[in-house]
Amino acid sequence: MTHRVGQQRGISRRTVLKELAGLAVVGIAGGSLIWLTHVQESHVSTFPLNATPSAVAAQSITSSGMMFGFDPQHSHVNPGEHFLSPANVSQLRVYWTASTGGFIESSPTVVNGVAYVGSGDSKLYAFNAFTGNTLWSATIGGPVRSSPAVANDVVYVGCDDHKLYVFDAPTGNTFWAAATGGFIRSSPAITNGIFYVGSDDHTLYAFNTAAGGSLWNAFAGGVIESSPAVAKGVVYVGSGDFKLYAFNASTGAFLWAAPTGNHIFSSPAVANGIVYIGSDDHQLYAFNASTGTLVWGASTGGFLRSSPAVANGAVYIGSDDHKLYAFNASTGALVWVASTRGFVRSSPAVANGVVYVGSDDHKLYAFDASTGALLWSAATGDYVRSSPAVVNGVVYVGSDDHKLYAFHVPGTVP
Repeated sequence: MTHRVGQQRGISRRTVLKELAGLAVVGIAGGSLIWLTHVQESHVSTFPLNATPSAVAAQSITSSGMMFGFDPQHSHVNPGEHFLSPANVSQLRVYWTASTGGFIESSPTVVNGVAYVGSGDSKLYAFNAFTGNTLWSATIGGPVRSSPAVANDVVYVGCDDHKLYVFDAPTGNTFWAAATGGFIRSSPAITNGIFYVGSDDHTLYAFNTAAGGSLWNAFAGGVIESSPAVAKGVVYVGSGDFKLYAFNASTGAFLWAAPTGNHIFSSPAVANGIVYIGSDDHQLYAFNASTGTLVWGASTGGFLRSSPAVANGAVYIGSDDHKLYAFNASTGALVWVASTRGFVRSSPAVANGVVYVGSDDHKLYAFDASTGALLWSAATGDYVRSSPAVVNGVVYVGSDDHKLYAFHVPGTVP
């Protein structure tokens, strides 16, 4: 059964925490809720549990990323970033570093002065975005490769222990968890009161953000490590059976599937009626978002485990051939290509004319979005497969050296 709380508008988190405290496990079957014990009643405030994440995004999305890809469409673009530009990005320096106990392939999400990120040490971390001080960490049952999504002071993240976890953002207390039949390396997407996440059990899940109830499950033909994107009532996700799937976002009804030539670990981006996604067949695909019809395909020299960013008429994506590519978003024509010295499995982030991306050569790069010219790079101690977040003049990214890095131009951050 499912224990539902907080249905009425305006209910406080204090009321929810009191109701949740001391509850035992309810169920652990696929998609069922697990209500966890010992929820603490601290640092609570009032918020409407059934306020939609999109309403929150309308207020804060220009200053903070809320999920992997920045928005439900996975544009990977922060349109509100105005501190950093091609003119000053070369001045970026280390602002702070914060240590964890494991690799960081999870991508940071920065909201209201807090940077949230998962680690291979089986913890989710919350760091002060200006100092790097640890605000809290929550230990769960396995490595966290999924990237957190944040809405209404609630954090959603998947885990290799087959569960999706939901935390209180200010305290790190666990609200609830839901079990699936496989690893959750997919990152949740949130919109219109629903969050979506894929699992290695070949299933895409949709949950109610307010009460935690499972709304629907949709089956794909292979593992889903791709992170779902949502646009205009449709949710899109790639699968290990070589296909991109489209489902009705409200009901989970199957709409269409479009084939590629190999596994899809890349996550889709949706812009201007087109869905872009990479495949292990070395191709970047553009499909009609309504029909799944192929619009164009473009070749690279390696697997495409990176996810595309779409901005200013271009699509940017990293490849295992050690390169970052920019293609014309309408035609697929190559605009430019920039080289690194390692696999590029980090997904690019675009902000104010600059493209940021990590590489397995242990570096974070900044390229001119129009020309591909190298503007800046910085070394870390290991692979950079985490995808950068660019928020209010600071670039945040994780590394397999167990650290979260923050870079800024001295004197530009309050």
